[in-house]
Amino acid sequence: MTKKDIKQYVCQNCGTVYPKWQGKCDACGEWNTIQEEIIAADGFSNINTKHSSGKELDFVALSGAKEQIDRLSTGIAELDRVCGGGLVAGSVILVGGDPGIGKSTLLLQVCASVADSQDKPEVYYISGEEAIDQVRIRAKRLGLEKSPVNLASSTEIKDIITSLKNSSAAVVVIDSIQTMYLSDVDSTPGSVTQVRACSYELIKLAKKKGFTLFLVGHVTKQGEIAGPRVLEHMVDTVLYFEGERGHHFRILRSVKNRYGATDEIGVFEMQDKGLVEVANPSALFLAERQGNVSGSCVFAGIEGSRPVLVEIQALVSQSGYSSPKRAVVGWDSNRLAMVLAVLEARCGINLSSQDVYLNIAGGLRITEPAADLAVALAVISSLSNKPLPADMVVFGEIGLSGEIRAVSQPSLRLKEAKKLGFASAITPPSRSTEKKLSEDINLHQIGNVQRLINLFN
Repeated sequence: MTKKDIKQYVCQNCGTVYPKWQGKCDACGEWNTIQEEIIAADGFSNINTKHSSGKELDFVALSGAKEQIDRLSTGIAELDRVCGGGLVAGSVILVGGDPGIGKSTLLLQVCASVADSQDKPEVYYISGEEAIDQVRIRAKRLGLEKSPVNLASSTEIKDIITSLKNSSAAVVVIDSIQTMYLSDVDSTPGSVTQVRACSYELIKLAKKKGFTLFLVGHVTKQGEIAGPRVLEHMVDTVLYFEGERGHHFRILRSVKNRYGATDEIGVFEMQDKGLVEVANPSALFLAERQGNVSGSCVFAGIEGSRPVLVEIQALVSQSGYSSPKRAVVGWDSNRLAMVLAVLEARCGINLSSQDVYLNIAGGLRITEPAADLAVALAVISSLSNKPLPADMVVFGEIGLSGEIRAVSQPSLRLKEAKKLGFASAITPPSRSTEKKLSEDINLHQIGNVQRLINLFN
């Protein structure tokens, strides 16, 4: 450390900088996450800069020679869908998820599938968490041990960059970015400075060489990718691997994609031989559904560009406490509180002495407000102990005044419901500018939640 170097204290969870050490981070509320870091006077760590004039940029027009981006297929249709149709040369993909969810398994399958393709591109899998023999054991269990994947175990970024500079790599996997270490940076692996510096060097090389770079990222207990938030801005695509340990399928969700749609999902089923893609997730989510049961409602949702049908389950029971319980799995608890308040205020349904439990069957997490109507019907069904028709789907957003608002892509939702054998649907009123939604399904268009009570009389 020179006299011009700066000593500062950085939270390893959120990246907030403090002039001195303290036990709790005021920004994110975490304890014992603030560590000392040395930053060079120029703002970087041991980066040699020479004072010289820059060169003039060559500006070009927006129109280019290529009409579409060339993509490399991974051989896994669900992953190609989430990435926007395949891998783009020079793109950087950040994959996050809970420990043991299957990130390394999926990426090892991707490497093997690409390496075994017709053109036999060079694929490199670099692990910083496992030894080579450990990765080989997983490959043998998955039946991939004969795939021509270049495997290495290293945490030193300089060694990795030197090895990749003279290669013809098409796909490179770094598992994980929090274990990587750049010797020029005076900080421990996994710190904010190390993650930022290592990612910068790897991304710069990927853009220059034109290979697709996968970075595996750890997540915090809140479910967000650990390290500086700037890491998600540096990469082209951010994928989250979701799923409950008690369920046998996993969901790969795109939350950022410069080359495709966001909120796109790919569904995989965890089996003995690894992750198997699920072509029809709606059938999977509804496979164990039992008809003619109160508190059950089928919601026709949209995840990215894909329609997905899931079962929403509600249970309303008499509370034994002064404050009734509200338990939610797979949906926003604040959204449930709003729907319950609307039912009490606009429909006269007394839920102040009732415990309400809500579950999205199958482990899928729903974020769109179009599920409001399905949740309300499931709650009323459970409270009245009267089941909804087994061949009915529901979607619609509920406003605070009790109105039911239209949602996006109703035709696509109904088309998926018809394909799976559903004969009727409860929907918001269609707009005058819309064409007839469906000729093959019986529609019940409801404009206000007060009319929901009539369905159970």
